[in-house]
Amino acid sequence: MTTTDNTGATSTTTTTAPAPRTDIRFPSGFLWGSATAAYQIEGAAREDGRTPSIWDTFSHTPGKVANGDTGDVAVDHYHRWRDDVRLMADLGLTAYRFSVAWPRVQPTGRGPAVQRGLDFYRGLVDELLAHGIKPMVTLYHWDLPQELEGAGGWPERDTAYRFAEYAALVGEALGDRVESWVTLNEPWCSAFLGYGSGVHAPGRTDPAAALRAAHHLNLGHGLATQALRATLPARAGIGISLNPSVVRALTDAPDDLDARRRIDALANRVFTGPLLQGAYPADLIADTARVTDWSFVQDGDTASIHHPLDFLGLNYYTPAVVSGPRGVQDGPRLDGHGASAHSPWPGSDDVVFHHAPGERTAMNWPVDPTGLTDLLLDYTAQAPGVPLYVTENGAAYEDTVDAQGQVHDPERIRYLHAHLAAVHEAVRQGADVRGYFLWSLLDNFEWAYGYGKRFGAVYVDYATQARIPKSSAAWYSQVARTGGLPSAG
Repeated sequence: MTTTDNTGATSTTTTTAPAPRTDIRFPSGFLWGSATAAYQIEGAAREDGRTPSIWDTFSHTPGKVANGDTGDVAVDHYHRWRDDVRLMADLGLTAYRFSVAWPRVQPTGRGPAVQRGLDFYRGLVDELLAHGIKPMVTLYHWDLPQELEGAGGWPERDTAYRFAEYAALVGEALGDRVESWVTLNEPWCSAFLGYGSGVHAPGRTDPAAALRAAHHLNLGHGLATQALRATLPARAGIGISLNPSVVRALTDAPDDLDARRRIDALANRVFTGPLLQGAYPADLIADTARVTDWSFVQDGDTASIHHPLDFLGLNYYTPAVVSGPRGVQDGPRLDGHGASAHSPWPGSDDVVFHHAPGERTAMNWPVDPTGLTDLLLDYTAQAPGVPLYVTENGAAYEDTVDAQGQVHDPERIRYLHAHLAAVHEAVRQGADVRGYFLWSLLDNFEWAYGYGKRFGAVYVDYATQARIPKSSAAWYSQVARTGGLPSAG
């Protein structure tokens, strides 16, 4: 998931969410799932041939992750996966989106696969299918093999070719039993937080490298899609999970509207341009001309990226409110993606991000479900005929275990009710949404926040690895079993 944070000081008015409804029914066959990422849950960082990823290196670098936390053990899913699948079955889930750890399957990022790594995922998929849970495999959720980063990482073109080879290996191993494939999760974070602001692995702060990385992630998606199509049965569906920013201007002033356009280009159209239209937007290239000349885009690249999508995954947490420059900022940069001296917005680092009013999660993110409806309708228009999935949505709160050993999280239930109502509103208005994946199944390693933020429907006692389903898990189970929204409670 995205580890972003709206931290500006100015407030603005956004659309008021409708009152909770209790008569909402979703279409038959709608998938009710949860999602996780390998580095956040698996642990077993040095077992069965796995080698370091960029997140192993980053988390072991002092000062990069809160409290010095790492994913070495995480929530030990590598050893507890059967119990975790039973948890999903007990909750009545019909789908599970998980990522494959690239360095567990192909430790150096090149060469043959390690069968012990593939066997773990074969066993997981078989267990899911045995419980009637549809697996959705994400090939890349940010854990680039460190050896490939040592060779230049995503800013280097070769990484896109290595990714396609890795995709083929996983497709050959799991393609007989997995029908839904996601190439990349949130490539914006990989490119602009990893190589621009440096708040994510590998922690580089080079705006030109961030733009090169964005292109090579796009190219990697296109090449991996080709490799999967050559490997998988015809029934398989291939998509990508983006984290589009619902960008709203602070006012109708020209500077604020232009700030919205610029951030939309960098947050959204840098990916949807080549993916959906087959070209990078002209205004994006002009906005970033002082950073790079885009000579890394070679003839035929955008055609390789612009393959038909079988579905599109959208991750949503909160909208962004932006304006043009509002004077000089003192101290650390507070621009919507954590405190950093470096911007994740090449060519637009003077844009100011503002707080919206109202309730916030433990991440300090405003709660605004209207943005999810807007997002789904926007992409229905942008990609007509392409089915949509909400591949991540959820919230962190300050969850605690009470004296009876239970975890009550009414704030999360309200959040989920409002956002599922927002999904249904988009469906009512014509969006072809096929499923919803709650982030996350389990409390886990929350990237640069370490273990300090809990997104799970299931509470994890990190000292004992005990799992305790929260009140929201029972609530979501009722939704999954009935296909409708109960009272928010």
